[in-house]
Amino acid sequence: MLPSPARVRAYCLAAALASGSLLASILGPLQAQSPPVRSEPPAIFPLEKIQPGMTGYAQTIFEGDRIERIELEVVGVLPNLLGPKQDIILVRLRGPRVEHTGVAGGMSGSPVYLEGKLAGALSLRFGVFAKEPLAGVTPIENMLKLPVSGADRNRLAGLNEAFRAAGYPIPGEFAQQLGLGEGAFLAPIETPLVFSGFHPAVLSRFASEFAAFGWVAVPGGTAAARADDALLQPGDMASLVLMQGDLSVQASCTVSAIFGDRLLLCGHPVLGYGELVAPMARGRVVTTLASAMSSTKIVNAGGVIGSITDDRLTGVIGRLGPPPRLIPMELESVTPAGRQQYRFELVEHAKLTPLLVGLATLNGLLGNPLYGEGQTFRLTGEIAVDGHTPVNLENMFAPTDLPLPDALFIVNSVQTIFTRIFTNSYEAARINSIRLRVEAVPERRWAVIDSAWSEKSEVSPGEEIRVKVLLKPYRGAPFIREIPITIPPQAPKGQLRILVSDSETLNRMSRFFSLGPQSRLGGLEQLIALLNRERRNHRLYVTLLQPNPTLLLEDKELPNAPLSQIRILDQRRTPGSSLLLRESVAGEWSAQLNQVITGQYVIPVTVK
Repeated sequence: MLPSPARVRAYCLAAALASGSLLASILGPLQAQSPPVRSEPPAIFPLEKIQPGMTGYAQTIFEGDRIERIELEVVGVLPNLLGPKQDIILVRLRGPRVEHTGVAGGMSGSPVYLEGKLAGALSLRFGVFAKEPLAGVTPIENMLKLPVSGADRNRLAGLNEAFRAAGYPIPGEFAQQLGLGEGAFLAPIETPLVFSGFHPAVLSRFASEFAAFGWVAVPGGTAAARADDALLQPGDMASLVLMQGDLSVQASCTVSAIFGDRLLLCGHPVLGYGELVAPMARGRVVTTLASAMSSTKIVNAGGVIGSITDDRLTGVIGRLGPPPRLIPMELESVTPAGRQQYRFELVEHAKLTPLLVGLATLNGLLGNPLYGEGQTFRLTGEIAVDGHTPVNLENMFAPTDLPLPDALFIVNSVQTIFTRIFTNSYEAARINSIRLRVEAVPERRWAVIDSAWSEKSEVSPGEEIRVKVLLKPYRGAPFIREIPITIPPQAPKGQLRILVSDSETLNRMSRFFSLGPQSRLGGLEQLIALLNRERRNHRLYVTLLQPNPTLLLEDKELPNAPLSQIRILDQRRTPGSSLLLRESVAGEWSAQLNQVITGQYVIPVTVK
């Protein structure tokens, strides 16, 4: 298919702008903001006219920027393969290129033409070790039914479950015709997920989560932005950008069709989330890696040229123009021998952001040349939430003897916090920025609570007593830490309990309180307050408990609540908005230690 005269003129202008002249440096920013050249809508070949034996071709890139033709023959139409009225065209690809590589990851979206008209896009392939390049084609008619979403206006509404289909069995008559055994199936062509700046151990740790999305993690990077990045043709590559900067992650597939500033991509979902807001960049193919198991394209992401707006069953929609906003993140990794700092941006999404933050955090540690196992980590930082109090991060994590990277404990903690923020049932959280600092201490700083005692077993109201705690550190001499506490002046006569504990013991109640199908909190601000109040691993806690009921109302604790007050609040509260506990906290004290504390011990005392 020859380009139109308008496109030829546009490419000539782009080549001149990319030549490095003074004129290019002046016009480059203007070129990036100017509207792209609009192509003529392609002629459509209707699905109902497709017959076995018809020949045509597909367009894709194997290397560089050169779009190549792949000859093909129609084997037949598989009705309702993906679901009701979701047919697939089965084709056999021909030619030395595909006989060498087979159907490669990144080919998804490659436009398929019959009689010179657009019939669909490559989207499916047979399982690994296929002996011939057979592929499934999503009809263009189904791709054109994709909605024009209001993703920018409703960022987190209507998310679909991730697309995790293992395969689509093909009818027996087709299997026999192709010489395939029973149980033959088609699966979505893998989408190359290109990582730049990531340690191999990090990618292998998250490999199972990538595979669930149909992603293949491949090495790659970013290419310098060029003036012609937005001048796409069917068969070119485009990338969905998840992260960019010192660390980058992008998923790439092929452009199927262009309608003005609207692009149809992939022929199948990348994530299957429905409405999606993410930057779209030009994909630059380095080469196609041939493999008997599964070939794939190696793709670099070029300049950002627009945004991805929809990710659905029959394809992905992109729009040329300004990109959407990303979350800026700063990650600092500190060891006794030096520090490393990374700055990057990542997509804002309830399901993706926690995964990406965890991925980047683990990489910031394992990717540090000075990293080593057996270290204790101090985490500090801040999550700036638009219109709300910042979430303050502060904790310490000690290594263990489990066969896991010690840094995973930090990753799990950070991911949990982001998941709780994004999945809150009150409002869509908008993250303004993320700042994390992880400092490594080259030893295992960990101690267990062995025992505890009070200097008195009988106390008076208002009296100060000292609680002594015997702590046993890892491979160190036991030591005693003393914490003074004061018995409340209004404490009634009878027995009290002094709970000496780690942070997790006290946090369990708060986590139960803030999670669940009917959250008892009143809004996102209260959830943030609860997160900021959570106890820290490197503190030793002493809590005085008395046998009086405590009412947990939204984010507030009301100890020693009179029964009359409880009855009044019980009549006014909504279902699930409060919780009644059998004990009250009469006081809480803590001491910061330079190690992670674990365990608990109870001391009974009697008020005279």
